[in-house]
Amino acid sequence: MTTRRFALPMACLLAGLMPVAGQAAPIPVPVVALAAAPTVDGNLEEWGADGWIDIPVKPAKEEDPDNTTGTLTARLKAGIAGDRIHLALRWPDPAADVNYRPWKWAGNRYKRSKQRDDMLAVRFDMGGDYAECMLSKTDYRVDLWQWSAGRSNPGGLAEDFVHVITTSAMENAAEYEHPEGGMVYIRKIRDAGNPVYELLDAPEVNKGDELPGARTLEGGSGSLVDVSARGVWKEGFWNLEISRKLDTGHDDDVRLIGIKEIKGAIAVFNNGHAEHKSFSPTLLFRFP
Repeated sequence: MTTRRFALPMACLLAGLMPVAGQAAPIPVPVVALAAAPTVDGNLEEWGADGWIDIPVKPAKEEDPDNTTGTLTARLKAGIAGDRIHLALRWPDPAADVNYRPWKWAGNRYKRSKQRDDMLAVRFDMGGDYAECMLSKTDYRVDLWQWSAGRSNPGGLAEDFVHVITTSAMENAAEYEHPEGGMVYIRKIRDAGNPVYELLDAPEVNKGDELPGARTLEGGSGSLVDVSARGVWKEGFWNLEISRKLDTGHDDDVRLIGIKEIKGAIAVFNNGHAEHKSFSPTLLFRFP
């Protein structure tokens, strides 16, 4: 069994251990009927000035030196046009990080940098005992749409995954030891299809002080590329639009048709990854 063991983030742990009666109510996000489908281009002018929902975002781990996102407020609107759901998001970021793990010449060879591209992820409940914290002692699944500024954005996409969170041992999962005893296993499963980017190997000889660490691919296919997305950084903010069919017909995608509401959340990564993110409380998307 391949596992990766991590310390349990305290901020997330406290949220997971909080008595149900004391938990804050989910933030309602109305999914409105749009007069016309917005163009997925990162230009938010079509969305107007009214109806934005302020979403508080905070670090998943307390006193995390590797979290460069911190606490911020993201703005969100959601709507339906035809057979598609559309999301618009805007959040502060001091600079556009669009390079993922570039190769840097050091001494007599290339070394892969720790620099990462900015990301935003949206997740939706896919069944089980959904929890705000991924590390609560519950079993559930979420549909995860992951946009990355340097890898998926040039192709106009967000990658599509399923996150499985369980207390049962699972292969190829990250494992967390819970203070109350037992383990929590998390596995991120990429949807079926051809990838939207590839990692690049470094040449053996010097071809420049810095070389790209990844390359966007054309021809991504399958359920992996269900989600259209385009982000534009401008004047200290990322402006992002996301769109997907309400029902893709794929078993590894959440169905957003014929429902009244669904729980979800967002996570923001400023040049960060994994548990070094900042995340929102539970959001409750309410459909027309």
